[in-house]
Amino acid sequence: MEKLTIDSTIYSSKPIEGSRLEKEMKTYRLLEQLGISYLRVDHEPADTIEDCKEIEAILGVKIYKNLFLCNRQKTQFYLLVMPGDKKFVTKEVSKQIGSSRLSFGNAQHMEKYLNTTPGSASILGLMNDKEHKVHLLLDRQVTESEYFGCHPCINTSSLKIQTKDILEKFLRYTGHQPCIIEL
Repeated sequence: MEKLTIDSTIYSSKPIEGSRLEKEMKTYRLLEQLGISYLRVDHEPADTIEDCKEIEAILGVKIYKNLFLCNRQKTQFYLLVMPGDKKFVTKEVSKQIGSSRLSFGNAQHMEKYLNTTPGSASILGLMNDKEHKVHLLLDRQVTESEYFGCHPCINTSSLKIQTKDILEKFLRYTGHQPCIIEL
């Protein structure tokens, strides 16, 4: 596995306006608006949890796995946020939420509802789901952690945010009610 190039500088503010994609800048502006502080590290694209291991060491936080899922009919969509070291077992999750068997949602639906692409899925993408088409599933371990590690809707930066700010400020703003599951 090739080593990911990471700028080990830890930032506590957003990048310069105009220097990044609008969807990333929109994320930082919303975090500022909600009074949510964060630490940020910039890096090459980190498409997988394995890519995030070095980032975790620099930020001092676990980067969570974010899976965009749907039911067989592609009428219900879910964002599952779970620790990267846990295994996703479809039937366990399906049973807990009372849904038919889940599978991975396609890139078009992910972009339409979350304005993210595969490898960049993030709970922060829920800010783009104004019609609440995506149901949030959180592993209990995520809700019990002090800090939350995720991408700002693009996988070339990673953030460390207090979990209580995600649960109490960010989700209150988006209106998404998490369903807590056990994996």
